[in-house]
Amino acid sequence: MRAGDVVQLTTAASVQFLRPIFVRVLRELPERHTYDGWVWIEGYQLNAAGDAVARRELYVRRAGVRLQSLPVAPIRPAKRRRSPVRVG
Repeated sequence: MRAGDVVQLTTAASVQFLRPIFVRVLRELPERHTYDGWVWIEGYQLNAAGDAVARRELYVRRAGVRLQSLPVAPIRPAKRRRSPVRVG
């Protein structure tokens, strides 16, 4: 996993993810010692629109992390152009 990767975490990654979540990875935390095949990652949890809602440090099984082939793109409403209004 590299910075910027979007991953899906399910129970395959850890039992804490009964409901799957999407995370944009900031970095792996190599200074923390783990069991073989497990890793600490730091990242932002994403909502359904792809916006970051929480910064988290997560302990996951590397083999259970699913890399998303397409990054989750934030859905933004189109900006409306407002016509000038004359007052007076």
